[in-house]
Amino acid sequence: MRTQEQIQVRLQDYQPYPFVMSHTSLVFDLQPTRTIVTSRLLIERKPIVEARQAGLRLDGVDLELISIELDGVTLKPGDYQLDETGLTIASVPDSFKLETKVAINPAANTALSGLYMSAGRFCTQCEAEGFRHITFWPDRPDVMSRFHVRIEAPRATFPTLLSNGNQVAIGEYDDGRHWAAWDDPHPKPSYLFALVAGDFDRIDDHFVTRSGRQVEIGIFVDKGAASRAHYAMDALKRSMSWDEQVFGREYDLDVFNIVAVADFNFGAMENKGLNIFNSALLLADEETATDADYEAIEAVVAHEYFHNWSGNRVTCRDWFQLSLKEGLTVFRDQEFSADQRSRAVKRIKDVKALRARQFPEDSGPLAHPVRPSSYVKIDNFYSSTIYEKGAEIIRVLQTMVGRDAFLSGADLYFDDNDGRAATIEDWLAAMRTATGNPLHGIERWYDQAGTPTLEAISQYDEVRQRLTISLSQSTPDTPGQSGKTWVPLPVAMAFFGPDGAPLRLNLAGTEVRADDWLIPMASDRLELTFDGAAEKPTVSYLRGFSAPVRLITNQTDADLALLAACDTDPFVRWESTQAIARKALLGAAEALAHGQEPEVPADLSRALQGALADAARDPAFAALLLRLPDVSELMQLKPLSDPSNLQAARLFVRGVLVEQLEQNLDACFATYDPAQAFSPNAEAAGKRALMAACLDLLCASQTDRAALRAENTFFAARNMTDMMSALDGLSQFGGLRFQTALDGFKSRFADNALVMDKWFRIQAMAISGDPIATFARLRSDPAFTLLNPNRVRALGAAFASGNPAAFHRADGAGYRCLADLIGDVDGLNGALAARLGTMFESCARVELGRQKLASAVLQELLNRNSLSANTREILSKIQAGLMG
Repeated sequence: MRTQEQIQVRLQDYQPYPFVMSHTSLVFDLQPTRTIVTSRLLIERKPIVEARQAGLRLDGVDLELISIELDGVTLKPGDYQLDETGLTIASVPDSFKLETKVAINPAANTALSGLYMSAGRFCTQCEAEGFRHITFWPDRPDVMSRFHVRIEAPRATFPTLLSNGNQVAIGEYDDGRHWAAWDDPHPKPSYLFALVAGDFDRIDDHFVTRSGRQVEIGIFVDKGAASRAHYAMDALKRSMSWDEQVFGREYDLDVFNIVAVADFNFGAMENKGLNIFNSALLLADEETATDADYEAIEAVVAHEYFHNWSGNRVTCRDWFQLSLKEGLTVFRDQEFSADQRSRAVKRIKDVKALRARQFPEDSGPLAHPVRPSSYVKIDNFYSSTIYEKGAEIIRVLQTMVGRDAFLSGADLYFDDNDGRAATIEDWLAAMRTATGNPLHGIERWYDQAGTPTLEAISQYDEVRQRLTISLSQSTPDTPGQSGKTWVPLPVAMAFFGPDGAPLRLNLAGTEVRADDWLIPMASDRLELTFDGAAEKPTVSYLRGFSAPVRLITNQTDADLALLAACDTDPFVRWESTQAIARKALLGAAEALAHGQEPEVPADLSRALQGALADAARDPAFAALLLRLPDVSELMQLKPLSDPSNLQAARLFVRGVLVEQLEQNLDACFATYDPAQAFSPNAEAAGKRALMAACLDLLCASQTDRAALRAENTFFAARNMTDMMSALDGLSQFGGLRFQTALDGFKSRFADNALVMDKWFRIQAMAISGDPIATFARLRSDPAFTLLNPNRVRALGAAFASGNPAAFHRADGAGYRCLADLIGDVDGLNGALAARLGTMFESCARVELGRQKLASAVLQELLNRNSLSANTREILSKIQAGLMG
């Protein structure tokens, strides 16, 4: 094990960098296997005593140093020191110019961090610490500089040369090479640097800002893919307009460029003026992209654009403040999408994603605060906790202070910190100043790991016509943290009578009678007394999911049934239906485990029948109501679970439901017209989602009629959404029909890598047949490659997260499949392997026999001396949490 793998970076050790990098000039002589990077830096020592005593330290990894000059004087080897992580010059003047020339090999960079080649083109990814693989520089977010970049390359191979900011000059050489110069007027940290060179198709448009400036927009894509970039262009322009209207933030450069690349570790990157996107999150048309793809493109395009202010103009002081930009920007893109589509449906989808990804992370061996206190590899903290939980904290804050006050606080934050590297304290200070709200305890949301549990117990006094609600909160211990205290919780609630009509109650001690209440909870316990309840009220808790907590109540089955049928808050209506389903599924699992015939409560079929009856009003919402909790969610509710038992229970309950609801499902399915013209808008997408939900449940019958319906839907499909819905239905049967559809799909889309990712994914998640054999077959398929992160995720991540019964198979074969893949990927791309490694986190929730098998597989990986620091950190934490 290498020494540097054990070095922890700690928040408490933060020290400002002792120098100012006032100007950075970079010249790139691009060659695939030997690119020469010349860096000219203007550096000044900060006027503090500690800084005057410090030498110059620059980060640099895997760089071949060709030459180094200080104020025009070539330095000799004895004048500086090189090591594996950087360059040190012990003695430098207070103000000087440093020039270095290095050589790098982009073609050999399979880690996809720094400057690398993708499909014959140069591109960069510098967040979090990729710039140190390009040149010597203080690669940390609080060091900012104005960048001037000159790119030189053969014109025939690389006709497009892009970097940050505005293009200021171009030129030609006699040997067929050309150059372009780019200048970014806004100081930025190195992680926001970007460079792209290659041959692309492009689409162009423009946007006029509210102050009347015209911004030229370009989107650069693979040859022949330009027609699939128009939706992204539309989403970008809508994002620019929305940010002006809602947050008052205007774009600040003359150009805004986006480039799509095939090989990318993340979804996209917000580099100033030059966003680089994973092609999967930029390209779409009806024949190749699903509605989920369209929604993701809209959200991610908005997210990266919104970073122009929440991340670029105001960046983070250190990586411990990562959620300052990511959590805030996720909140902003969620609000944008909610305004573009159905706010209710968007909120439910966000909560589903939070519970599926972040809640398990927050309760397992990888739990960490939104602002962690230390890390080994910062890449491993680009997590759901930082992003989605960070966004929920922003939402909690907005709920506490109100929308208008929140926007005033955001405005003050952006104005006061423009051009600075800020901290979470700076964000909260702006909020407190603008709103006058002290926001007691809000910091605990950032510093405490774990999902709070809110217990709400109601008691009704018929004589006094009084309802008493006792609220208590607690946050469980997590690795490295115990004895946690309360966090501020805004608890939104309302009341309904036995007939489902809203009740107006009076909070004791006040004269306000209201339909809805927002109760600020700022203690471990709180008791509320409501008067004026002539009938026993049913309480609707956490309306709109007002706080990211696990809720425990003493609600009866009758209470849940009433809320599922009558609640005016879409989230609570959906959540009540899910609660009925969760109880039914866990009850069925318990019965099956004891060899008994499960009983499915009538309340569940009635709730789904109500959803179908009301489907025409909001098809997308009805589709959500019809989807039962999956096995992964049930694993969170049942400690030391047997995923195979949970899968059997889910199959049983779905089979019973389709028997009870088949006529209703048939009728609803028949309303869908597959020949209608395609539109990606919310209304049309909702109709397709409802059709898919009906088909999914109908296929649970396992009848030949249902299989034929799915097959007919597949071959009649005129868009990718319908095609994938049908394939998903056929995957429940397996056999010849499924294989024939898969073969036809592959024949049609073999040349489209993004669509072929769907082909891999649907098979990796299929529960029919032998999933382990399927995994092995897909790994050996000629179309599979370890070099493309999308393809690796389409197999490995889809299998582990989407097929939990197979992944957690009792003989450990599923663990071996993923471990072997991680081991092979790790030597090429440690960050990707580490992200795959997080899939083992779910092993902490299965029974001990399976945990033992997983632990042994992980130990084999950890015994490898060559294992990357990224992967070692993740797997070590997971293994430590097993069998505990």
